[in-house]
Amino acid sequence: MRQDDRDAFEALLWGEVLLFGLLGAAVALFAAYPGLRPTYHLPELRLVLQTTMMLAGAIVAVLAATQFAVDRKRVDLLLASGFSIAAGSTFAFSIVPVLGGQALHRAEAWAGIGGRVLAYGLIAVAAFARGRTRPGRRVVAQAVLSLPLVLVVLWATTESLGAALPPLASQDAHQSPFLLTLALSLQALLNLVSVIGFSLRFRNRGRDLDRWIALGTTLLLFASLNYVVSPLLAYGTVSAGDFLRILAYGVLLVGVWRAIRSSEFGRAVAEERARVAREIHDGLAQYLFAVSTHASMLESGAPQDEVLPHLKEAAAAAQQEARFAVLALSSASGTAPFDAALRRYVEFLTADGRLDVELEIDPAIALAPDEQIEVFRIVQEGLANVRRHAEATSAEVTIAERAGQRIVRIRDDGDGFDETSRRAGQGLKNIRARTASIDGGFTLTSWPGWGTELEVVLRAC
Repeated sequence: MRQDDRDAFEALLWGEVLLFGLLGAAVALFAAYPGLRPTYHLPELRLVLQTTMMLAGAIVAVLAATQFAVDRKRVDLLLASGFSIAAGSTFAFSIVPVLGGQALHRAEAWAGIGGRVLAYGLIAVAAFARGRTRPGRRVVAQAVLSLPLVLVVLWATTESLGAALPPLASQDAHQSPFLLTLALSLQALLNLVSVIGFSLRFRNRGRDLDRWIALGTTLLLFASLNYVVSPLLAYGTVSAGDFLRILAYGVLLVGVWRAIRSSEFGRAVAEERARVAREIHDGLAQYLFAVSTHASMLESGAPQDEVLPHLKEAAAAAQQEARFAVLALSSASGTAPFDAALRRYVEFLTADGRLDVELEIDPAIALAPDEQIEVFRIVQEGLANVRRHAEATSAEVTIAERAGQRIVRIRDDGDGFDETSRRAGQGLKNIRARTASIDGGFTLTSWPGWGTELEVVLRAC
């Protein structure tokens, strides 16, 4: 384990110790002194809290499903399923039945308890899940479609048991019905398993989401324990356990949102690495191969006056490609101003005299950070196409405003081509993809003997 990961796990461990100490002391105090239990008979407030928990659980489920669609990990699928069942059962069995002011029936109350037990069970299993599954969207759709069936089964089971189930509201302020205590204790046990499981996952894998789930399930654990030691005296009662559950969902929301942002960043980094690898393979690697080939020819005794000029040319081209890569990366990372990086790129590109490029950038044009990166790449890709394929002597690059629209235009005086008879190469495909990534519009105009003009219209400010 790296030192940073070890420090993060120790921070989580001390945080858990603190939470267990404070919340455990509070639960013990409420168990020893029932008169200190903060319970209030406020049916309207309880309905608001239940609605808040339902919405929070649904959001966590959606975020976990989004995370699963990106990474296809079983842990995220189980989390999405668990929180969707928790949100669905709260809505179906705790909110809908009392919307008109009616009392909560026994079967519906127990169906809600059963839904939470099932949800917490799936979350606990998620802590020990490994590997990936099939393409994410299909599996998520199947899980969503199965939710109504799960709710129907829960309701039908509790309805069939009927009078065999004790009421949730107790006549005794010191003791709940045994079956209710058993169900709430099972919830607490499942929450404890989740705390241990996700803490161990965080220690072994260092995934930030596991830390937040461990903290969130710790709060759910003590919410369940609070329900155990605080018998429900009426269906509209609000206790400290309800507030702990809301706090737990808040922590879980933060954790899952951070995980999604991290996944998007990681995917962007992977795409950028792949792009840099392609550019190195297509550009720098080819010139280095030429350098190696000519050096081998010299070793084999080839005439120096024939080989050396080609060797120098290949070495110079490799150096120029390396500079292009550095400029592109500096622009993408924000370490070089956009205008300066683009002008330097054009200077390097035209240093060998093969192509004359006129660059015009309107200083009043404002580009967002993501637009700066993609516009740099578009210009880079467009001018690379001009050098490689157009047989052009000059090109114009314009970044300006026209009729209230921000445009990027690249025009050359090369051979041109018939758009209807020639398939777009990889360079044009890359430009189209980059334009789409920043919600821009792309047009290409070319015909033989006239040259080529491509234009990108950026999104409205």
